Amino acid sequence: MSQALAPSAVPAVAPARPAPRILAAAGVAAGPLFLVVGLAQGLSREGFDFSRNALSQLSLGDLGWIQISVFLLTGLLVIGGAIALRQALRDHPGGTWAPRLLGAFGASFLLAGVFRADPGAGFPAGAPADRVTSLSAHGTVHLISGTVGYLALCVAFLVLARQFAARGQRGWARAARLLPVGVLAGFAASATTVAAFTAGAGLGLLGLSAVTARLTFPVRQ
Repeated sequence: MSQALAPSAVPAVAPARPAPRILAAAGVAAGPLFLVVGLAQGLSREGFDFSRNALSQLSLGDLGWIQISVFLLTGLLVIGGAIALRQALRDHPGGTWAPRLLGAFGASFLLAGVFRADPGAGFPAGAPADRVTSLSAHGTVHLISGTVGYLALCVAFLVLARQFAARGQRGWARAARLLPVGVLAGFAASATTVAAFTAGAGLGLLGLSAVTARLTFPVRQ
């Protein structure tokens, strides 16, 4: 009798479910959405100069609500993608910390939407012509949240490199390790031109879209 009961005493382990497609698609769409809308605004709003102004400054002025909305939506999309990755990578290398780090990255966009960047470098109209040298309270929160968020993203890429390596996808593993280098190099070069900062941030966003797509919509062999 004890042998007959033994199998039922062992709880069955449910297999990991595939990542919810709507959340996976949200994570893939986050980066392109932010960049396309930001670039379109930068090209159309008077006084904005990509070599002097950061996309964050588009939150200022009469049309600032557009960029604020984009910040908030992007943050929610990134968090949705992080949830999808958590489901897809359950019990696999990077399955715990990568989604947490990406959730922090998404939260940084929510904070950046609430706490706006400071005006400067001639934008918006009437702002000082010089670059921002002193930060307001909301500008400080905006800067810190963005810095912490992108550092979390860089670490997430390194964590996900382990996942790609475990799968034998060496090219993806190498790319995941190089993405943080490109992001940080762009940020370091921002002292010369703000366009380098925008390029670094954009590289991180597009890289996140690529790895999210690869891990949540795997190519069938």
